[in-house]
Amino acid sequence: MKLLKKGAEADIYLTRWDNLPAILKVRKAKRYRNPILDAKIRKQRTIKESQIISEVKSYGIPTPLVYYVNLKKSSITMQEIPGKPVHDLPDSKIIELSTEIGRLVGMMHKNGIMHGDLTTSNFILYKNKVYVIDFGLSQKTIKPEDHAVDLRLIKEILNSAHAKIMESTWKNFLLGYKSVVGPTNYAKITNLVSVIESRGRYATVV
Repeated sequence: MKLLKKGAEADIYLTRWDNLPAILKVRKAKRYRNPILDAKIRKQRTIKESQIISEVKSYGIPTPLVYYVNLKKSSITMQEIPGKPVHDLPDSKIIELSTEIGRLVGMMHKNGIMHGDLTTSNFILYKNKVYVIDFGLSQKTIKPEDHAVDLRLIKEILNSAHAKIMESTWKNFLLGYKSVVGPTNYAKITNLVSVIESRGRYATVV
């Protein structure tokens, strides 16, 4: 077993399942929380994440297969997607794929799922298909405000990690997104993104 990533919420390992490469995600105990409460929170979040990964797959969104959920250890063993994170692809490819990414996010939102961590590292290109990973912060919500928070985050990521191609990628993303959620919801959610941005812009530090 090889440690791939240490995160604030969980550690990610490369392991094997049924002799296949697999990913093991282990939620870490928080020492500042009451141990009983901590165990309950980690268990609930592990259940929710594994359920959402499987649920979004039923909407036609490519996600890893969940192999095994260990509630005692608050861990999920899932399929390894051996492709490349969109974050690491050439600019021209990121621009090309951003319409599809927008479409996938639109499908999640249309079905009442907020991803919660929309970064270009959480989309993986494998065999010409874009997979969505890391549903650790996801939640079921139909609130346009929550969906706007998702869009605001990916816009920020494009602005910081892919500044040179920000305009093209964002434009394509919105085209894909609108094609799924429809013009009415699109107008409502993108307007809320502007509202969130204006709050940040005029916030004063006391």
